[in-house]
Amino acid sequence: MPRFFRQSAQAAFDLAVLSAAYWLAFLFRFEFSLPSAWVMPSLLGWPYVVLIEYVVLTALGVPRMSWRYISIREAARIALAAMFATSILIGLRGLHDALPDNLAPVLVPYGVLCTDFFLCFVGLVGVRATRRIYGELAERKRRFVGRKRERVLLIGAGQAGVVVAREIVSRPDLALHPIGFLDDDNLKVGSRIGGLPVLGRIDEVVEIAARKRVTRVLITIANAAGPQIRAITMRCRDAGLETKIIPGIYEIVGEHVNLSRIREVAIEDLLGRKPVQLDDDQLNTSIRDSVVMVTGAGGSIGSELCRQVCRYAPARLVLVERFENALFEIHRELIASYPGLMIDPQIGDVTDARRMEQVLAGTRPRVVFHAAAHKHVPMMEANPGEAAKNNIGGTRLVADLADRFGVERFVLVSTDKAVNPTSVMGATKRVAEIYMQALAQRSATRFVTVRFGNVLGSSGSVIPIFKQQIAAGGPVMVTHPDMQRYFMTIPEASQLVLQAGAMGDGGEIFILDMGEPVKIVDLARDLITLSGLRPGEDIEIKFNGIRPGEKLFEQLATDAEHADKTKHPKIFIGRVASPGWSEAVRGIDQLLAMVDGGDPSRIRLALRGLVPEYTGADGEVLRAVSAAPGPSSVVPEAVAVEHHELTKPRRGDQTGPEPALAVHG
Repeated sequence: MPRFFRQSAQAAFDLAVLSAAYWLAFLFRFEFSLPSAWVMPSLLGWPYVVLIEYVVLTALGVPRMSWRYISIREAARIALAAMFATSILIGLRGLHDALPDNLAPVLVPYGVLCTDFFLCFVGLVGVRATRRIYGELAERKRRFVGRKRERVLLIGAGQAGVVVAREIVSRPDLALHPIGFLDDDNLKVGSRIGGLPVLGRIDEVVEIAARKRVTRVLITIANAAGPQIRAITMRCRDAGLETKIIPGIYEIVGEHVNLSRIREVAIEDLLGRKPVQLDDDQLNTSIRDSVVMVTGAGGSIGSELCRQVCRYAPARLVLVERFENALFEIHRELIASYPGLMIDPQIGDVTDARRMEQVLAGTRPRVVFHAAAHKHVPMMEANPGEAAKNNIGGTRLVADLADRFGVERFVLVSTDKAVNPTSVMGATKRVAEIYMQALAQRSATRFVTVRFGNVLGSSGSVIPIFKQQIAAGGPVMVTHPDMQRYFMTIPEASQLVLQAGAMGDGGEIFILDMGEPVKIVDLARDLITLSGLRPGEDIEIKFNGIRPGEKLFEQLATDAEHADKTKHPKIFIGRVASPGWSEAVRGIDQLLAMVDGGDPSRIRLALRGLVPEYTGADGEVLRAVSAAPGPSSVVPEAVAVEHHELTKPRRGDQTGPEPALAVHG
């Protein structure tokens, strides 16, 4: 229907409703027996009253509102308009002695005006609600003729569950039919919430699902703990029920949730990490309208850092990455998601001095996040020279350029493997930390380090590897039954890196709260189960031994670092004594001079001199020491940071000392 005719028809409906409300109000006032004395006054007053009411409706924009999508907000606007119109009419009625004769017909009885107010509101909202209901039914019939809606139980009858239920009803494209809620609150069981019954407790899901012929369960508990999600998921899987979850359910704002993100329960859900609460004011001050550079922008952490930085509207985001394909992908994603931002892709290797100088000179960043690094432990054990060249040499080069070009903040992304390292990768990252501390003492740039453990789903990490092994039919290979690691999601780690970087004054090592460590074998079992298979029966788990450089238990801090709380509950700060500038430079120069020679023993020996607590490849280091021609081949012990020997043994792990300080929130 053309717009003019549609608007004319809607105006005619509104005028008809106002007229009907007016006459019904008179009939109700006189009990459906209108006295003859009121016939003429009511006829004369009719056009005046309807005109005043419609003018007020128009002034408040009611005729422009879509009937098809009427909601509580539109109904409130109609109530406000009806109230204003009635107030005007009551005011005129009270001024009857002062009114001219031509306005006498507007003097409607107070009882009629009050009744007319309620009838106008009910009529105007009613016709619009009828249009919405008719439209939704017609759309559902048109789009889903012959398609069966799937019966679903909602786990959690809280506010989040109610919002999800309402959205499901309004989204026929999901083809879901909510049957009811399950909740552990006994006061809710047996009641109706959001139009749906609370059928029982969560532990009764199997019996209730069978009774109600339900085939799918949707977890709608805001901020559900990992163990709770695991228990629900395993119980439903054992009963053959498909289990889904809405990620980020805690982010419901304005009573809306993105149901298009409904997905299978993932390993991240079972960890049950609470959402990160960021200090947006601090991050806005640090990033907004600033030029920000991210090295390693195509990697798992680097790319997520780019996404998070874009949320705070930098003036320019410079992406530095040596792999063309990775840079192409993150650049394409960012320009599609943030078309208004200036995204500047720069291909370059952080060990290429001329190229890095060109990039920093041309972009002049205010903030640099240095995420470029070699990170795979076994690979770096086989290539210690490349690990030192990239993780130490690349970090030093970019940091020196940041100091030279007046960068305000420089954030090094480090790892828990730098604590009492047993691997080349961990030792090189610890040396990079040492250089950051030494440089911070003499630079106006605020150099800080952020240290955290493993991130779920990063390239080459254990989760993607396990998924590949499960898809291939197994076996799933685990190094050791007691192997444990700290885990967090990539977005969580990246958000905390941003926050810690904005907090630093220079020289700090920030340590992220990684929660409780998780056994790798438990992750393997959970992934197998989430794939709809049975560990040990459908998919075998095998143990192939600890790889070179690996620990059974990672650490986040040592007693020498004196980790203290910051104002952010998930960020701790460790202050460790750093060497003087000349000693650090001399030691690192000697180390980097060896990398082109490629002698792994001499490189490990040099790392041991810089990081005395480095205990990796002990046999090789000892052989190198005995074969060393003289003191000149060994990096001086003076370069080492202050180190406290810890003698308490760790459970089942003889590769390093027990951490004297556990960092948990």
